[in-house]
Amino acid sequence: MLVAARKQFRTNEDLVAEVDDKANVIHIYAVKKVVDTVEDPLNQLTLEEAQAIDRSAEVGSEVRIAKATESLGRISAQTAKQVILQKVREAERETIFTEYNDRVGELVNCMVKRIEGQDLVCDLGKTEARIPKKEQSKLENFSVGERVRCVIKSVEKTGKNAGVVVSRAAPDLVVRLFEQEVPEIYDNTVVIKGCAREAGERTKIAVLSRDRDVDCVGACVGMKGMRVQSIIRELRGEKIDIIEFSDDPVVFATHALSPAKISRVSVVSSADRHMEVIVDDTQYRWLSEEGPECPAGSQALGMEDRHQSEEEKRQEVESQMAALVVPGAPVSVLIEHGLLEKIVEKLLEGGITTVEKLGNMTPEELEEIPGIGPKMVEKIQDAVVSYYGQYEESVDVSTERRVSTAGNRRQRPENRKK
Repeated sequence: MLVAARKQFRTNEDLVAEVDDKANVIHIYAVKKVVDTVEDPLNQLTLEEAQAIDRSAEVGSEVRIAKATESLGRISAQTAKQVILQKVREAERETIFTEYNDRVGELVNCMVKRIEGQDLVCDLGKTEARIPKKEQSKLENFSVGERVRCVIKSVEKTGKNAGVVVSRAAPDLVVRLFEQEVPEIYDNTVVIKGCAREAGERTKIAVLSRDRDVDCVGACVGMKGMRVQSIIRELRGEKIDIIEFSDDPVVFATHALSPAKISRVSVVSSADRHMEVIVDDTQYRWLSEEGPECPAGSQALGMEDRHQSEEEKRQEVESQMAALVVPGAPVSVLIEHGLLEKIVEKLLEGGITTVEKLGNMTPEELEEIPGIGPKMVEKIQDAVVSYYGQYEESVDVSTERRVSTAGNRRQRPENRKK
């Protein structure tokens, strides 16, 4: 009513509204303060003006002046109605946010109420929840009235789609389903260390056993695969890989990226969580951008991995070598590799200015340079070899941790004898 009154009277006075329950009437008053000297005519009165309205008025007290509510017509009533409805909606949103905000990640049962475009609106009982298109699996299609199990993804307090957002594509859904199906996970004997999911394609879940007598993977699979099969049916046939967690990122990478067979794994940067995976050319299709292992496997590792075939890695190393060896390097750099300055001066006098040109010369051609003898030729050759050798070491000596696929298989008897 105050909003409607301010629009009707077009004033900036301090207004208050009071409801008379007995008479069912709303009174609106303008509140003004009694002062000796008026500085704000809208909100202040002199003592004489105030006593004309209320004889008990004193300096510092407040006086209420009644406003005529009869002039508030249909537009004012509609304004009041809209404000009331808005406040009620805000209160409902606040209640929903308070109730469901602490339940994010919880598994809930709901029923599809209606379909709005590509989104599904579900009934949670006390409120409605929305399943956006991006939170739906590619393998699933639901109809109105069908019951579904989802996880609470988020609770939006404001905005166009304010309310509860539930998901069928989140990894938390698979985690909650395993907690229900596997008693060892529920009693914390088997711990889920991570879960990565490409909804509709493949899910990879890493588990670890706290009891050495309990097989973590076997407990999740169940007798004849009964436990994992019930989860696969709930996900409409989505593939699920259960892998054993390892603290060693290289060992864990070989498990997480299966069924692809890994040739080598290089931890490029532990701080930036970046690793490089090398596979055989025949296995590269499993780890290409279109392959089924790339998205889920990378997420399961919790690291940014770069997949390369053996041929691509070889080409990359060759390009690095070519970039490192500078063709136009002056012969003076050989002083740092043990070559005497006087020999460098004689080479410059003979027209030899670059290391590349010097490296392409035969010992006989070097001896033709004035002042260069056989012993100097040997020193020149040693310096050139040392110069080029530093670049080979910079490529070969790295932080690579190599895992051979042959090492994962049992050694043959003849290899063990060796």
